[in-house]
Amino acid sequence: MSTIKLFETSQVRSEWDSERDAWFFSIVDVVAVLTESADAAAYWRKLKQRLKAEGNETVTNCHGLKLQAPDGKMRLTDVADTEQLLRLIQSIPSPKAEPFKQWLARVGYERIEETEDPELAFDRAMETYFKKGYTKEWINQRLKSIEVRKELTDEWETRGVQKGQEFAILTDEITKAWSGLTTRQYKQAKGLKKEGLRDNMTNLELVLNMLAEATTTEISREKQPEGLEQNRVIAKQGGTIAGNTRKEIEVKTGKPVVSTKNAKQLK
Repeated sequence: MSTIKLFETSQVRSEWDSERDAWFFSIVDVVAVLTESADAAAYWRKLKQRLKAEGNETVTNCHGLKLQAPDGKMRLTDVADTEQLLRLIQSIPSPKAEPFKQWLARVGYERIEETEDPELAFDRAMETYFKKGYTKEWINQRLKSIEVRKELTDEWETRGVQKGQEFAILTDEITKAWSGLTTRQYKQAKGLKKEGLRDNMTNLELVLNMLAEATTTEISREKQPEGLEQNRVIAKQGGTIAGNTRKEIEVKTGKPVVSTKNAKQLK
């Protein structure tokens, strides 16, 4: 799936990669916007050479995708994901890049503050959700779900589960056991790409997801599994308990709990 994203008055080509679960953006298009260079391709070639000489890993990790060129032909184009793009922007001396650099500096400062005082993270999260138009009831539920999730991931770390891919595998087991859908299928049903699944759940979906994760945490504390495979069994057990609750609710209400509504429709 491809699309054109507008950045001010210029077009920045982008491509959604469902396998990597990420957006990729044409670097030369972003360079053209920020530098207003007459030859953005040449500017990018020189910048890339300089960054490579400096040992910049971001440039090394960038790869190419075939994107539609102005002449209509599909040409291999250097692309970057969001994190890579933000790092590259820091290397571009342009007045238009300054707002991005200031924003990155501010975000970094806030993360340091939150490390020293974790309560600030909750305050900022609540403020952000309010600005996005969520109800107070939903926000309280969402913040509680963050706390429940943190307890679960702390437990996983204690049990030898690795962050990243292994966390994702266990999360998928829990999600499938309670909702009947894998995480990817669930996001597809709601029309999501990079957006967070929990930020697009109804109150009831959040409650059942919390039940699944909290139950998994409690079972894990009692059974004390070790490593991915043993924790996988526990994750399925915790999710199944919440899944049985979901089925009972559906029998009583006569309608599905898992909703195709996303945040835009919920607010």
